[in-house]
Amino acid sequence: MTNADQIDDVPIGGEVIRLGQFLKFSGLLDSGGNAKEVIIDGYVSVNGEEERRRGRQLHDGDLVTFEGRTVRVRP
Repeated sequence: MTNADQIDDVPIGGEVIRLGQFLKFSGLLDSGGNAKEVIIDGYVSVNGEEERRRGRQLHDGDLVTFEGRTVRVRP
């Protein structure tokens, strides 16, 4: 498995987190201010499907991918 194939688990400390918050919290983005743009522009996928809703609720096991890096939501 290469680094590109590695999926890191990111504990969120609860049951649900919104996609915009998660991008910054997980380290996929440096700034939360960029989240709106990258989501609206279609650069983020959830469970393999393009997601354009910043308020999308993520749950345990969801996979979020941005710029070739994938992380898994954990409670």
